[in-house]
Amino acid sequence: MQTKFGKTLVSFFGLFIIGWFGCYEKSDQAADKMQTAVAEMQTTEGNEAHGTVTFTKVKGGVQVVAHFEGVPEGEHGFHIHEFGDCSSGDGKSAGGHFNPAGASHAGRDAEERHIGDLGNITADANGTAHADFVDSHLSIMGDHSIVGKGVILHADPDDMTSQPTGAAGARISCGVIKMKAEEIAEN
Repeated sequence: MQTKFGKTLVSFFGLFIIGWFGCYEKSDQAADKMQTAVAEMQTTEGNEAHGTVTFTKVKGGVQVVAHFEGVPEGEHGFHIHEFGDCSSGDGKSAGGHFNPAGASHAGRDAEERHIGDLGNITADANGTAHADFVDSHLSIMGDHSIVGKGVILHADPDDMTSQPTGAAGARISCGVIKMKAEEIAEN
């Protein structure tokens, strides 16, 4: 025979466990939502290239979706740089490639490379360039987070071998990687 106190105690512990798992699930969902960052790409002096680059955590890495307009036709080096600073007219305030491990410059698919080496983007005759790929070297959170870093679109193609930059030339567009505003507000 259960007493009224026993029933109350069982109910209390049941609600506690349900509440605890509910909070745990919500914290996991919040962490998952906090996995998208965006760089609004602005023109540098004398150039017209602008657009948006979105970084989203997915299984296997970070999905990178880039869309540019006003880009000269052809291939253009595309990199994450060490500083989220686009204040200079030429984009050089973004510093060099993001390379916390001190690796050599290489292509996006190389096993060892700068974390910021994202290869090339090709613009069509209308000045539109688009890329969509998953990169296993990037991370939005953690020790080597790309948040707060710069994104640069270069005037020339990255040759994937020249050190330390791939001979990609001038910087024609610059953006700063920031967490999506609505995700920051939710947490």
